[in-house]
Amino acid sequence: MLADEGLFVGFDAACFAAPSLNAFMAQGRPAWDEARRVSTRLLDAAEPQLRDDAALRRRALHPLEAVDVRMPAEIGDYTDFYSSREHATNVGIMFRGADNALQPNWLHLPVGYHGRASSVVVSGTEVRRPSGQVQPDPEQPPLYSASKMLDFELEMAFFVGPGNEPGQPIKMEDADEHIFGMCLMNDWSARDIQRWEYVPLGPFGSKNFATTISPWVVPMAALEPFRCDTSAGEQVPAPLPYLQDPSYGSYDIQLEVTLQSEAMDEAHTISRSNFRHLYWSIRQQLVHHAVTGCDMRPGDLLGSGTISGGSEGSYGSMLELAWMGTKPIALPDGEQRTSIQDGDTVGMTAVCERDDLPWKVGFGDCNGRVVPAV
Repeated sequence: MLADEGLFVGFDAACFAAPSLNAFMAQGRPAWDEARRVSTRLLDAAEPQLRDDAALRRRALHPLEAVDVRMPAEIGDYTDFYSSREHATNVGIMFRGADNALQPNWLHLPVGYHGRASSVVVSGTEVRRPSGQVQPDPEQPPLYSASKMLDFELEMAFFVGPGNEPGQPIKMEDADEHIFGMCLMNDWSARDIQRWEYVPLGPFGSKNFATTISPWVVPMAALEPFRCDTSAGEQVPAPLPYLQDPSYGSYDIQLEVTLQSEAMDEAHTISRSNFRHLYWSIRQQLVHHAVTGCDMRPGDLLGSGTISGGSEGSYGSMLELAWMGTKPIALPDGEQRTSIQDGDTVGMTAVCERDDLPWKVGFGDCNGRVVPAV
């Protein structure tokens, strides 16, 4: 590998021999920038060091189809946010009515909950349909059943780099120094289990069975050319001072969700969205998470929450696309869906591109096939 050749200097390149990126993430921005600078130089067609050394190329470059993709980090903690105003409004309308769609706190802080790190899996891992308590009839007691309302959630997530000391909040002006990079995420959800359990403390068994992420982590430096304004515009009311972000904005990341049933020959696109639809930025999410003095650690994963746009075709969950079962989604082979069925494969992709740039940034695949409950 390139580190063995001594091509990386200025930081501890032995981290690249580790089975995860945690040690590299922990070294901070100087190490990230140097590794990116060296890698970019070596891959330049005008640079002879790698181009003209066949033996080094064989060690350093591998066909993608020959690579066994694995979990990119050892995830100590996983937190999921709820940061799309459109998604929160849609769910609120369905469950509480239009007059009470957003809870009173939603426009004042990035709402989140602590997830289950042990069930975060890498793209390609099968997802077992969960079972639990459901209450199909609100007039009757609950019963134990396999979920009949399995759903996907289109999200992105970021990995924490250097952490903070316990009791020491992360300030907004320092937030970027703690954010390593981003990946795609599908936070699977069992809506019928969730509906029965979520009051008063939120999701539990409805979310803890599987969260799929892409194996590729895109460094924030690679996303810099794609900074943009959010679709939300100005935050009103203004957040409290600790949450005010002078660089408030987002990234133009085009997102797509596909579904392929066992009877279909190819995947069918059911949603197209964009990361810029989020109301709360990743910097605000991190700062709010640590405002209590909660210590963040290298490899911690923070999910964006479901990303929905303002039109039906940009919704980030089946709950919204099929509007709680009232608008079934038609598939090309004549099948319909109001939830994810056994044998279905849900795929997600993300890409950044600009007309004036000759290259794109991709995030790899985020795929999962659903298998029957035990």
